[in-house]
Amino acid sequence: MHFVKTILVPINRAGWPFIALFAVIALALGAYAEPLGWVGLVLTLWCVYFFRDPDRMTPTRQGLVIAPADGRVCLIDEAVPPAELEMGDEARPRVCIFMNVFNVHVNRAPMDGVISKIAYRPGKFFNAELDKASEFNERMSLSMHTKTGHDIAFVQIAGLVARRILCQVEEGTHMQAGQRFGLIRFGSRVDVYLPKGGQSLVAVGQLTTAGETVIADLETPESARTGEVR
Repeated sequence: MHFVKTILVPINRAGWPFIALFAVIALALGAYAEPLGWVGLVLTLWCVYFFRDPDRMTPTRQGLVIAPADGRVCLIDEAVPPAELEMGDEARPRVCIFMNVFNVHVNRAPMDGVISKIAYRPGKFFNAELDKASEFNERMSLSMHTKTGHDIAFVQIAGLVARRILCQVEEGTHMQAGQRFGLIRFGSRVDVYLPKGGQSLVAVGQLTTAGETVIADLETPESARTGEVR
């Protein structure tokens, strides 16, 4: 029953052209050879599943930083934000979330605030889990001046299979934490750059849910967390 509820959710509008294309190909394959038609049907259903866009319940409290993507925390470190955002050359705490092809790929704003800059940079298509992906892969970088007066950045990074980054907001857009702002097709990564001194409240290997999982709290003196496999 839970699996059925997971599938029967709204579909992001960016997915409908792909779903239609997969369906047409499935019909053509079925007309040519019935077994191939079944393969096409499975792929069409997977495409529907990929573009699912469920509603989320976002925690609201001053200072909370919410996960912008479904996936797995693949890296927590300190790094300089993308140069095109012009946020200086000082390293900041960074949380990186890797999305595989089975995750929901709709991305959501991590905090309340105003989008201050958006910058696209073409690049390579290395495996998004690799550290070098943040430097060399195609990316869409966004900076935000938050409601609490902080400046943060979040970056959509294309992956090995991903070939299309969609950013559906503009500079000057006022956003609420958990609000949808784009997606990446098909398998990718989103990095969040916290203000200096910000501490991650997730651990490498932890699974996140976009719009729901708290990845940091800028108003708490809590130290960074580590994780254990149990």
